[in-house]
Amino acid sequence: MSKKYIPNRGFKLATIFFLGIILASTAFSQEDVIDPAIIASGEKLYNANCTQCHAINEVVIGPALKGIEERRERPWLLSWIKNSQKVIESGDEYAVALYEKYKKVAMPAYPFTDAEIISVLEYIDVASKVVPQVAAVVAAGGENGAGGSNEGMSNTFMYAILIVFIFVLGLILVVLGLIISLLTKYIGTDKEVSHEDQELVIDQEVDVFAFLKSNTVLGMIIFIFVAVGLKTGIDGLFTIGVQQGYMPTQPIAYSHEIHAGQYEIDCNYCHTGVRKSKSANIPSANICMNCHVAIKTESKEIQKIYAAIDYDPETGEYGEDTQPIEWVRVHNLPDLAYFNHSQHVKVGGLECETCHGPIKEMEVVYQYSPLTMGWCINCHRETNVKSLDDDYYTNLVELHNEKNTKEPMKVEDIGGLECSKCHY
Repeated sequence: MSKKYIPNRGFKLATIFFLGIILASTAFSQEDVIDPAIIASGEKLYNANCTQCHAINEVVIGPALKGIEERRERPWLLSWIKNSQKVIESGDEYAVALYEKYKKVAMPAYPFTDAEIISVLEYIDVASKVVPQVAAVVAAGGENGAGGSNEGMSNTFMYAILIVFIFVLGLILVVLGLIISLLTKYIGTDKEVSHEDQELVIDQEVDVFAFLKSNTVLGMIIFIFVAVGLKTGIDGLFTIGVQQGYMPTQPIAYSHEIHAGQYEIDCNYCHTGVRKSKSANIPSANICMNCHVAIKTESKEIQKIYAAIDYDPETGEYGEDTQPIEWVRVHNLPDLAYFNHSQHVKVGGLECETCHGPIKEMEVVYQYSPLTMGWCINCHRETNVKSLDDDYYTNLVELHNEKNTKEPMKVEDIGGLECSKCHY
């Protein structure tokens, strides 16, 4: 086998040249690169809070979000997302026009930090720049997020980065292989090689296939597979016990969209304990009968209620062969966690949508929020203490302002992060 000689200087210069191009392009693009962790965080918040009313490229209940930062400046968006009604009440012309345009459907107030809102805006910007086919997949993933994990796009994003990384490495190897081939042909010609070049000639064969089989390439492949495996495993561990998007089939089809949305029935009418007890209570059948003794009596779903309470709609009489309606609980907290509805709704003044999402738009109820400890703690860190018409909290707020700072008093300032607040 003849030896193929390659001028060492030319090989080094070619390698340095191509690596320089890669490093330079990377350096010049750093300003436009957003930390993938920020995009992933924004994606989770977007899927959990925005997809019921918005899409990136099309109008749903609210406007399409593509180019949102071209329409309004970021400080305005921060105020709008945190409390849209406050912006509207301030008389902001754009906010009022937007509210009127979309049929006066109020966007819930979100207790997000500026950093969290910015991560959502960055994700929207990235998602709006992908090709339409990918955008459709993203949108579908967001809509389906109600029924499964929100990690799909994060994993897809990471896999895409790995694929691009592998492609770039392969491209570099191909270019280097072409350079080697050209230099080998040059050396193989009959042209006389100068004494200086002869000193720079390396006396070894170049075998691309041997390089691909080398420990270096093998190590890179192992590293990629281990990284993907660890990422998938860690994502799986973080989703243990998280039932966000849980949507069980109920024994009787009940639509919150019709009752709470279309007919605007107050949540407290059915969930009688929401303002006065720890539990909101599952409505009893007699509450349903307040209306359905005369309304939609021929409906198959209403007939199921009649059967459960042994009611004869023809005679209007009740029998004794009653059976409980086995509703499936949607929102489940572990036994070690304590949550009081009256403390949050009556004292804290929170709306049902804060935790349960756009409940008035749900044909079938599902778990809207993750209900994780981190989610609750973040809410306590960001939520202001409601002091209006409450002398106890009014005095606390006054003491807080005198002693501490002009910043509003948060729930964490009154012990909202103490372990015993939520754990027995």
